[in-house]
Amino acid sequence: MTTSPDTETEAVRWSEILNRKYGMALALVCLGIWLHAADSLLVATMIPAIVGDLGGAELISWTVALYGIGSIVAGASSGLLVLRYGLKRPMTLAAILFTVGCVISAMAPHMWVVLIGRLFQGLGGGGLLALSFVAVGTLFPRRLTGRAMGAIGSLWGVSAFMGPLVGGLFVEYASWRGGFWFFAGQAVLMVVWIQFALRNHARPPQEEGETRGAFPIWRLAWLSAGVFFIAYGGIDISPLRTGAYVVIGLLALLMFLRLDGAKHDNRLLPHRPFSLASPLGAALTLVLCFSTTMAAITVYGPYLITLLHAAPALVGGYVMACLSICWAFAAFFVSGVPERLDGRMILIGMIVVTLSLFAYAYSLPNGPIWLIALAAAMQGSGFGMAWTFILRRAIRLAPEHETERVASAIPTVQRLGFAIGAAYVGIIANATGLGGQPTLETLRIIALILPLACLPAAAVGLTATVRFISAKAK
Repeated sequence: MTTSPDTETEAVRWSEILNRKYGMALALVCLGIWLHAADSLLVATMIPAIVGDLGGAELISWTVALYGIGSIVAGASSGLLVLRYGLKRPMTLAAILFTVGCVISAMAPHMWVVLIGRLFQGLGGGGLLALSFVAVGTLFPRRLTGRAMGAIGSLWGVSAFMGPLVGGLFVEYASWRGGFWFFAGQAVLMVVWIQFALRNHARPPQEEGETRGAFPIWRLAWLSAGVFFIAYGGIDISPLRTGAYVVIGLLALLMFLRLDGAKHDNRLLPHRPFSLASPLGAALTLVLCFSTTMAAITVYGPYLITLLHAAPALVGGYVMACLSICWAFAAFFVSGVPERLDGRMILIGMIVVTLSLFAYAYSLPNGPIWLIALAAAMQGSGFGMAWTFILRRAIRLAPEHETERVASAIPTVQRLGFAIGAAYVGIIANATGLGGQPTLETLRIIALILPLACLPAAAVGLTATVRFISAKAK
């Protein structure tokens, strides 16, 4: 009896995907994920050395905020670009933008130039991330997508380990500029690889009467402007100036929500995306709020660890890696939890994330380093316990016509939370004295205040969590 190759009841062997037919495509997807995932921890590890050479401690938060802006724009537009041009051209463009960003940062004479590079890296890295997930559904038959996603998940954990190692080695034994050149070279390799791996990948055919949808340039511009102005208000702190820029940023974000809500076919977010009266609004609110709580440690953690505890850059990077690694491990261990326990897992995870802020507030200024790593492990484990179930429950509660929009909105809102959180903690840190010549005592105060400053967002997030998990599926 002959069995169809697409029979889903059969176990899928790794040999079915690690072969000449699919191996090149799998390597391409994995390289795209690697460049995005490892780059963030690489830069976090190198930040103390970059600031030591170029100055600009008051701009540290911008390395995350601008990367986040680029990543949001790229991620939100990737699906539409694939519909219009196929996979090859957008993926090539994303790899080129990433290369350009790395070259700009590597040659930067001033911190501002590094930030321009980070914006290009965000556009390229965010595009590669989104397009790699699109590629999984496009380049592999359905029965192999599970193995492809398994490879991606494993690589994410490897990236969390290798990113700080690469950054630390360049800082300790060469130059931080070499880290950017190293990733630029890999991105060039990816540009070449795309031409071979996707040489037969054509633009998807357009059905009769189908419209591709207008590119949401104005909405993305308002969204980017909102994050930009909030971050800009934190450079030169004064109540009037900083307050004005924050208000302008918030108004820009409200304009984005207004314009997006007026659309029907190509909205980026579901209807009433942050209303606690709506289960989906509560889900996106908890994602936004808890994503901002990661900013204090991911933006300033390695820098403060290096200065306060006299640790090498590599140590600071690996403390941050604990967050990503524990996120991946926790997600793996709870992946088999039945759907009826989704609400419980989400609530427990978000409580653990909230408690990690208190752990940071004690350990970051006082040490020891292993306790800071434990706090990072707590935060990562909390997210890992909850994240899969947030997505699963949100999709279950979504109306049928909103399912795909909800699935794409959650990672978009997550990146928005990272970017807003970076801008917010940048204001707090610079207002506390980071922008001048901070003493060790000032740095300890900053290390205490930054995690505590994230507690209001966590409180709103917990409120949204309770609303989300108590909602009944229709």
